[in-house]
Amino acid sequence: MSKKKKSDLSNSKTTKHKGEFLFGKRNYMIMLIGLLVIALGFILMAGGGSDDPAVFNEEIYNFRRIRLAPTLVLIGFAIEIYAILANPKK
Repeated sequence: MSKKKKSDLSNSKTTKHKGEFLFGKRNYMIMLIGLLVIALGFILMAGGGSDDPAVFNEEIYNFRRIRLAPTLVLIGFAIEIYAILANPKK
């Protein structure tokens, strides 16, 4: 019988964990929801400009762009943090 070298033992340990993901399926679903909420917030923030630079458009200061969209982006980031910290085994 031949003795196994130390490098052979370390290689066999690393191959066992090759197919595993860092997070569980639930975590990835929550991350996807968070990304969609962030994307929605940025989409709601877009627009409101004027075609003519000499004309000021008041539409840039409406509720959707000043309050709703940034709030959605912050909620999306909070969802992402929760998805990272959530226990994947649950």
